[in-house]
Amino acid sequence: MIPVLFKIGPLSIYSFGFMLVVAFYSCYYLLTKEMKRLGYDEKLASDLVFAAAVGGILGSKIYYLLENLGRVIDDPIGMIFSGAGLVFLGGLIGGTLGVTWVIRKNNLAWFEFGDIVAPLLILGYAIGRIGCFLVGDDYGLPTHHPIGVTFEKGIPPTTTYSFETYYPWIDISGFDPGVITVLPTQLMETAMGLMIFIYLWKKRKSITVKGSLFFTYLILAGVERFFIEFVRTNPKYVWFGDSMGLSGAQLLSVVMIVIGGIFLRYRSRRGNVESPEKH
Repeated sequence: MIPVLFKIGPLSIYSFGFMLVVAFYSCYYLLTKEMKRLGYDEKLASDLVFAAAVGGILGSKIYYLLENLGRVIDDPIGMIFSGAGLVFLGGLIGGTLGVTWVIRKNNLAWFEFGDIVAPLLILGYAIGRIGCFLVGDDYGLPTHHPIGVTFEKGIPPTTTYSFETYYPWIDISGFDPGVITVLPTQLMETAMGLMIFIYLWKKRKSITVKGSLFFTYLILAGVERFFIEFVRTNPKYVWFGDSMGLSGAQLLSVVMIVIGGIFLRYRSRRGNVESPEKH
């Protein structure tokens, strides 16, 4: 893990913040090109990305704090101002609200712009996950597999003490006391996110029904998060027997998949009804 990329005198460049900046400008660059290609005012790109970034970060943090209330009670200042908290579902909700505000403010067609930003949502998420890896946050279950990594100064550190304290529902009986290896689920999500981005980016020029790309994104992102949760440390809230449980993120992922499926079916039947206004 590399929490600090480099220092310039008293100034420290933190990896998590740096990757958020990379995600921001990557999405801004591509969105600017899309605005130009589609004949829209390029200033919309900065407004949309800024609103999505602010809404996404706030939504991520709020969701993260709610999901970790026990740790917030123990250390409220540390949890609120820590580098942790890139929670996908909270970020999606917050980012969508931010983008919706810009769309409504400029009297634009929501479904068309939903399609435009859909590939960039997953791209930003994929890049942001690299930041999570560098600071040792949002890692996976303990493992003896060769791909396992350690985060001795992670959030929290990958030690038997941390798992006994923060993740008591996870069985670590097969590990010696001290630092243990865990699955690098952050990089696994980066890889899957980039694959989804490439797929959506290629489809953006062949949309026949407005809104279909955004709802396809909901389905693919929901499926990705649903399955990665099986190897992450999040607590399970709904149990099927003694060994099968679903986390809160998985339940919300199912909602995303269902919403995406319903709207894809509905939109394909209804067809294009919005007439976008270009500015």
